[in-house]
Amino acid sequence: MAPGRCLPMSVLDVFVNLVRRLSQVCGVAAAVLLAAAGVVVCQMVVMRYFLNASTVWQSDFVTYAIVASTFIGAPYVLLHKGHVNVDLVPLYVKHRVRFVLALFGSLMSLIFCVVVAWYGWRYFHEALAGGWRTETVWALPLWIPLLPLPVGMGLLALQYVADILCLVTGRATPFDMQPEEAE
Repeated sequence: MAPGRCLPMSVLDVFVNLVRRLSQVCGVAAAVLLAAAGVVVCQMVVMRYFLNASTVWQSDFVTYAIVASTFIGAPYVLLHKGHVNVDLVPLYVKHRVRFVLALFGSLMSLIFCVVVAWYGWRYFHEALAGGWRTETVWALPLWIPLLPLPVGMGLLALQYVADILCLVTGRATPFDMQPEEAE
């Protein structure tokens, strides 16, 4: 191959890069939701304590924004291996056992995410089709705060698929540990 020419990317590389970008967008969205919640809390304090005015939607918005940031931000956290991970056993076992543990854990997590995303989607659809609203003064359509559950868990499942494919094809190491670390 001539100097300066790149090898063509495989379909797997394209998929993994796409999922990585989606997870990064999720991280930005989660940060924006948390920042918005912080701004609204400050606005609520000013309204209540300095202007002696009532607040109608602020408490609900802050609650929904923080929960949404948790679900929407989960793929970004997995991308950067930020989820809680007990690596005591993987530290002391051979690479092959470490691989099996990582694969098993990722597959179980993937199944969990798919189940939660599926039932979250059904719940979201019921709220949307039924015209459900929150039982607060704001009376927000309930599908809005329910949407981050299936979206976040679906994208988290997608990130797990990418991680599993990288693990199986050798693009990633189990628990991000090199084989010689335990042997």
